[in-house]
Amino acid sequence: MAVLNIRDIQGKTLYSEHDGNFVTTQGVVIGILRKGFYLQTPDADWDGQRSDAIFIFGDSSKVQLGYHVQVAGECVNYLKHATARPVTQLKMQTLFLIEETGPQINPIVLTAELLPDDGAALTHRLNSLEGMLVTLPKGAIFIAPSNPFGDYVCALPHHFQAPGITRTHEGGIIVDGERSESWFPGFRLPDYALARKVNVGDTLLSDVSGPLHYRVDSWQIAASQAFDVDHTPLPLTQSELKPSNGAITVLTLNCFNLDPHIESPAKVNHPRLDVDDDWGDARFHTLVQAIVLQANLPDVIALQEIQDNDGAEITGITSASNTYKALIELIKILAGKTYGWVDIPPEDGADGGQPGGNIRNAYLYNTERVRLDRTSVQRIGDDEACFIDSRKALAARFEELSSGQGLTLINVHLVSKRQQHSLFAPENPGLDPRENIRIAQAEVITRFTQTLSQQGQPFYITGDFNDTEHSATLQAFTGTANANLVLTLPPAQRFDYNHRGKLQVLMHGVMPKALLEAGKVAYEIIHGNELIGVEPGTQSDKPSDHAYVIAKIQLT
Repeated sequence: MAVLNIRDIQGKTLYSEHDGNFVTTQGVVIGILRKGFYLQTPDADWDGQRSDAIFIFGDSSKVQLGYHVQVAGECVNYLKHATARPVTQLKMQTLFLIEETGPQINPIVLTAELLPDDGAALTHRLNSLEGMLVTLPKGAIFIAPSNPFGDYVCALPHHFQAPGITRTHEGGIIVDGERSESWFPGFRLPDYALARKVNVGDTLLSDVSGPLHYRVDSWQIAASQAFDVDHTPLPLTQSELKPSNGAITVLTLNCFNLDPHIESPAKVNHPRLDVDDDWGDARFHTLVQAIVLQANLPDVIALQEIQDNDGAEITGITSASNTYKALIELIKILAGKTYGWVDIPPEDGADGGQPGGNIRNAYLYNTERVRLDRTSVQRIGDDEACFIDSRKALAARFEELSSGQGLTLINVHLVSKRQQHSLFAPENPGLDPRENIRIAQAEVITRFTQTLSQQGQPFYITGDFNDTEHSATLQAFTGTANANLVLTLPPAQRFDYNHRGKLQVLMHGVMPKALLEAGKVAYEIIHGNELIGVEPGTQSDKPSDHAYVIAKIQLT
């Protein structure tokens, strides 16, 4: 850019740290964010290769949408973290108003023709649109539920027809492994008064426009206007699987850092993030409704993400007895059934997760239907390097009382994908540096089940695997002797988690292939949590970010 002396322009100075000659630009304000605003050059003929807009980092209270301004400052490439995509910014030092009503900027409409399927070509196209005024047209389908932060993800009609895409009955999208680089347009509406609760499958009834903003490792429109939506409530679904003599039903629940305590801000690591009220938000009640009304009082419930009695408080407490007692009391009130519980608490701070929470796996079990063999309860992975700072699998054997037959359950919560590179990372996009750790954890657990097989004991591995059905992690679990029950479902039902609009399955059921081939197993995913939105700007009351998984294993 040319270096200009802004004092030669007639008009009004809105902001100035000091006079001087800096890199300068001028344009129309097309979007205002908390930490700055977007400028786009008027009357520019976008060439499809380079953006005609830039983010101005500085005091955004000085401008309004439509202002034509000139800005001087330092041009930098901002990096949020080590693997982030660099974003061009101008660190504002001087702001000058040219006119309050600048030239009109016409938005670029996001269409099938504009957004190529190829990952590299798509990345280049989105880079060329960085900061520019774009429009998500009405008729788009919401493929992610609304969240507390006002984020939305949609699919355009052509996305549903693309190869490698499966559309679910509810209107969501499952992307196969060959199209993992797919990006779906979305927007963020930080003014929660204008935001709406949406479910997967709802239809956008009005255009949404704003600058294309790079945030949380992806692109989304920075919107500032209300939108209309055709909203369809999703019904509460119920499993067809029910307990019966000679069989054991197992429900799997990821409980989303569940604890019964309101943390003291003075005792947590991050007061803004680590204080919650799971009881007051009715998360205990909603989980128990799922157990009683949706899952038909299963014989055993495999729980993940159970925190200790004082939640995220950093105190040395590791017992989670109050969490189990609260769930069990609610089940008793709602259904009149008595459940027991079992876990093995981790050493304080040893198993990762939210600091102070001492996250672990556990079981509830219906004492009228099954008996726990307490000598069988053990953690898998305590002495393995791949399980350092990670949740350990919990094994336990349950005997079905009417038949006397037993089943060993292995409840897993493998290391997460939290450190995975984004699709737009400048180096190694999509790389998951923890994949080898998950594979090693799978191999440790598989060796444990091989001993069970040699002893003639049936087993069932369930929980949060943090990887998809065709991954190397699941291949390590199945090998040639075991089967993944997810693959018994129709392709359009193989999901329990929504990752930015992409439905995927992370909770699986692995067991000996011989049991499946004998026709002794039934498997379902009870959808809901990954499809139903929450009110933006409110504390999420979702009991889990996963669907519920249930299996029925015939032992006689």
